[in-house]
Amino acid sequence: MQSYLEKINQYISGLDKETIAALEQISDIKTYKKGDLLLKQNEVSSKSYHILSGIARKFFIHNDKEITTELYFEQDLAFSFESYTLQTPSKEYIEALTDVKVSVIHYHAFQDAKQKFPKLTTLDLMLVEYYSIWLENRLFQFHTQSATEKYLDIVTKSPHLIQQLPLTIIASYLNISLETLSRIRAKIS
Repeated sequence: MQSYLEKINQYISGLDKETIAALEQISDIKTYKKGDLLLKQNEVSSKSYHILSGIARKFFIHNDKEITTELYFEQDLAFSFESYTLQTPSKEYIEALTDVKVSVIHYHAFQDAKQKFPKLTTLDLMLVEYYSIWLENRLFQFHTQSATEKYLDIVTKSPHLIQQLPLTIIASYLNISLETLSRIRAKIS
């Protein structure tokens, strides 16, 4: 996964000055406080958020229970894929779990920029491919790894960040109960 992200970063660094200027022109830097919602359920995901610092999550509510589907860390792109792509109401929320700083790009501004700067269409495709690879890996992990393996995987990838998250969110993200997570953590310690 990291190598594909490096490929995207190399592509961006190789863009011509006009394309980079166009991308910067349609980007806004914003900050959100812990607990702020970047996206609400039933709202159209009309913006993409490039996480510059902090942690956010995507979740939905099912049977009065919050189900965390994605965690976003530094350099991740946060949005509701279906809502953003189809410009339809989102089934999910995106919430800042810590104070976050993001680069925001509006959907329509990016679509217009792609028309004028075709290299942005390639970038868009690369980002969709990256998300598809991530999602496929997440589904594979979901179906093949034990609860302990899933927990160890996330701790290995983001040990300093995972300490900042409530255990209820980690358990939800891993699709395990809070009790199971507590047993795993006790066994590992």
